[in-house]
Amino acid sequence: QVQLVESGGGLVQPGGSLRLSCVASGSIISLDAMGWYRQAPGKQREMVAHISSGGSRDYADSVKGRFTISRDNAKNTVALQMISLKPEDTAVYYCNAGRVDLIGRYVPGSVWGQGTQVTVSS
Repeated sequence: QVQLVESGGGLVQPGGSLRLSCVASGSIISLDAMGWYRQAPGKQREMVAHISSGGSRDYADSVKGRFTISRDNAKNTVALQMISLKPEDTAVYYCNAGRVDLIGRYVPGSVWGQGTQVTVSS
């Protein structure tokens, strides 16, 4: 089973940028879709972005235009580039291996990373 390890979180000022990386222990070529989720204190985990095996992307409305998800099958990595960060982006960010259903919705799988903390504060 593939294992996922996230990195790249940290403390950044509002308006700043971070790049999160998720490295899989095995090949991600066979994985249908990969997603990034986040969970803020006291809130439910929410989908931030996902990318299919064919490269189709989708984003939560709250991050459209600011976050970009990408995958590199050769390096078994999925990245999340975040710009114009806001305090409300503060959360633990998780990588997930899942799939996309027939109408394009991301369906999370059982494989999750341990998470990486992103804190946006002045």
